[in-house]
Amino acid sequence: MKVLFISRVTLFKDKGGDTVQIINTAEHLRKIGVAVDIKLSNEQIDYNCYDLIHFFNIIRPSDILHHISKTKKPFVVSTIFVDYSEYEKTQRKGFAGTLFKVLPPDLIEYAKVIARYVLGSDRILSYSYLLLGQKKSIQKVLKGAALLLPNSNSEYRRLYQRYGITAKYKVIPNAIDPQLFVRKQNVPKTNNLVLCIGRIEGRKNQLNLIKALNNSTFKLLIIGSYATNQPGYYKACRDAASANIEFIENLAQDRLVDYYSRAKVHALPSWFETTGLSSLEAAILGCNIVITDKGDTKEYFEHMAFYCNPESPESIRKAVEAAVGSPANEGLRQKILKEYTWSVTAEKTLEAYHQVLD
Repeated sequence: MKVLFISRVTLFKDKGGDTVQIINTAEHLRKIGVAVDIKLSNEQIDYNCYDLIHFFNIIRPSDILHHISKTKKPFVVSTIFVDYSEYEKTQRKGFAGTLFKVLPPDLIEYAKVIARYVLGSDRILSYSYLLLGQKKSIQKVLKGAALLLPNSNSEYRRLYQRYGITAKYKVIPNAIDPQLFVRKQNVPKTNNLVLCIGRIEGRKNQLNLIKALNNSTFKLLIIGSYATNQPGYYKACRDAASANIEFIENLAQDRLVDYYSRAKVHALPSWFETTGLSSLEAAILGCNIVITDKGDTKEYFEHMAFYCNPESPESIRKAVEAAVGSPANEGLRQKILKEYTWSVTAEKTLEAYHQVLD
């Protein structure tokens, strides 16, 4: 079986959770005999070489429409359905912030696509997208997909609630590599050390985390590169940070092991998360998890994480304090080892491919 992965143009330039998901899914599919090529959406492709096409990120329907208009190959979609609307409506500043307060979520995304195109920072690959708009484009993709591959049942329910399309789906979990994330037993936990690992951008909400822990007894390490289209947000974070907060550039996953092993808490108080890959990685290495209560996180972490309201620095700080004062949750660690590894992800993905092709 030969499968083509297609994802956003900036997949490797502006790395995010989808970058980790795509690379690891491909690697572990290859280990079980599936030939996988990864292509960016703007590349020229000979579709005849493949049995199946696997797209990522339903919120970028223009990329998908461009390719499905050129081939009749069956396709599946890892939806990764992130909802930016609350952040855009409550936190976005300036003219865009004023405009987004009155626009519905899909029209906000459409406006952002057009703005990026006008500014030359992104391309619109499918001109039918301009005619259909964001909502109808996504509905067209949902109707055409042989199978949807959300990261959780919660994610599929949100898709259905927003777009009203009933589609076949199979949950493919986000995951970690248990061979890579092995805690170094000779490295003691530092009780006041808090990590936040992820791309520095408005949705990830590092600024409110900084406000929550500024001038406290906690040492906060923010690890990650800033989103290339949000340099102003990164500057606001740097300007707001007090002496107990340190910024570290994006690190390869193997270099994160030492940080996870030493930290007591990992905090990801995002405005929205489908999963929070770094939270899974941190939990497997004995960190207590502070995470947003918005999105699909509770399906993964259940009662074994410390939830916060991303709008409130006070809520974030209280969750961090509670996490620091609690022992590591071995139950969460065992759940991740059983259900959320890339080998499990690959096996379920292959089952999905067979379901489509058979």
